[in-house]
Amino acid sequence: MATHTGGLTATVPETGTAAVRISGLVRAFGERRVLDGLDLSLRAGEFVAMLGRSGSGKSTLLRALAGLDHDAGGEGELSAPDHVSVVFQDARLLPWKRVLANVTLGLSGADAQERARTALAEVGLAGREDAWPVELSGGEQQRVSLARSLVREPQLLLADEPFGALDALTRARMHTLLARLYERHRPAVLLVTHDVDEAIALADRVVVLDGGHIAADLPVDLAAPRRPGTPEYAVLRERLLVRLGVEVPSG
Repeated sequence: MATHTGGLTATVPETGTAAVRISGLVRAFGERRVLDGLDLSLRAGEFVAMLGRSGSGKSTLLRALAGLDHDAGGEGELSAPDHVSVVFQDARLLPWKRVLANVTLGLSGADAQERARTALAEVGLAGREDAWPVELSGGEQQRVSLARSLVREPQLLLADEPFGALDALTRARMHTLLARLYERHRPAVLLVTHDVDEAIALADRVVVLDGGHIAADLPVDLAAPRRPGTPEYAVLRERLLVRLGVEVPSG
């Protein structure tokens, strides 16, 4: 058991147990509590989407799980795997490195380049290894970011609104890609999003963060493909919108 930055007690889960266990998590910036006694768990291989209004603490939670939370004061317990990868809203590629070098950044082993080429092929970018980031579209840059994360075979993938800056058509294509990659690699995934439809389309379970704690935790028991228009989809969508404080017209 080790002490997490900010006073949080952190542990690594045993093999075969939940990928993430959070108990009584408090995160504060000065006098302001962003997370207030939060409890949450993710099973190994489970895809969970997290919704919440701006400022509700979604990104703060991801930063704590990723070990990037260096300034907040906190308490509680957090259990997360050793191998965690993060995908951000912007691809965060190094502009002075070519695509392949961006994917292999920090990757060790004699087969690092071969693994990176395989990852790029998985995201549909075979043949673009020598391209500069500036030569790629926004969607292609996010594909490189996904390749860089998944080439490390993480046990937990944290995604902080990774498709928020993309146009609707590109976002739909990225949903299909992420779903395919998830089925192939099966990490536990915690996806932060503002998009209720995105959450329903991708996740096994949707949680709503409000007031610093989990206000709703709903399974997505919908048959594939999950398309808007079915009564079951509409009911779940309405329940989530209401939890987010959105007034839904009756009838």
